Amino acid sequence: MSEPSSSTYYVPENGWYPIFVAATVGAMLAGLGIWLNDLRNDDSPSIYLFLIGCFGLTGVLYCWFTKVIAENHAGLPNAAVKRSYVSGMAWFIFSEVMFFFAFFLALFYARVFAVAWLGGDGAKGITGDYLWPEFEPVWPVVENPDPGTYPNPNESMAAPSLGGWLSYLPFWNTVVLLSSSFTVHWAHTAVKNQDRTKLIGWLGLTCLLGVIFLILQAWEYVHAYQALGLTLASGIYGSTFFILTGFHGFHVTLGTVILLVQFYRAIIGHFKPNDQFGLEAASWYWHFVDVVWVCLFIFVYVI
Repeated sequence: MSEPSSSTYYVPENGWYPIFVAATVGAMLAGLGIWLNDLRNDDSPSIYLFLIGCFGLTGVLYCWFTKVIAENHAGLPNAAVKRSYVSGMAWFIFSEVMFFFAFFLALFYARVFAVAWLGGDGAKGITGDYLWPEFEPVWPVVENPDPGTYPNPNESMAAPSLGGWLSYLPFWNTVVLLSSSFTVHWAHTAVKNQDRTKLIGWLGLTCLLGVIFLILQAWEYVHAYQALGLTLASGIYGSTFFILTGFHGFHVTLGTVILLVQFYRAIIGHFKPNDQFGLEAASWYWHFVDVVWVCLFIFVYVI
């Protein structure tokens, strides 16, 4: 970002953007939470509340970031403001790390403690003998005590032997997403080297890989539902699997949209070696998404 002529700390104009973001995020999360707890009600209006929140948030962020970009091109932000951008993005990614940590902790608790207790291990295992006497403490749990309410899946999404990985969709998702981590890095390197052709090429390829990942994950979900009978209602395994991979898929979608915005900005001539924080922040976020997927692949699919 170019340095302004004045050293005075720039204070943006008053705006309602933070309030609108809070309102739309609240609507989105409320709609999603109600919908997940009311899946058997086909007439539940909660999905519409979720969609209203999504579209509302998209519109608010578009207006807000357009204003920030215009301020940057006007040379208003100075070094202190730039540092605040870096700090803000760092805290945002940290909050996302804590978000996924909570779900990974839930998976750890279910696998290490709850499953063992239901199998009769430890002082709390006595309760498991009464709740589910025939339970076998093996993960993934593909059987449920009440199949009428919580249907048993035919099979889990656990990884096959190494010889079967070439036909294993999560493996190809891993290849695609890790490849995109390299391409976004090369795009960032290109803007530092003032090579706009490579910047546009590598950034476009990163966006394409993000879209391919989402297509493969949708294909994986269709396979899980139709061929394996695995759903959100399939007990603790189904709920942890879809919550973890689903929220990650949402973050990949968000990251792909962010990269597409940077791709458009690169095409119209934005970004210079000393003025490219938008692209840099997008690459940070994308690397974070990649690291989360590696953890998902190891702890949800492989182990």
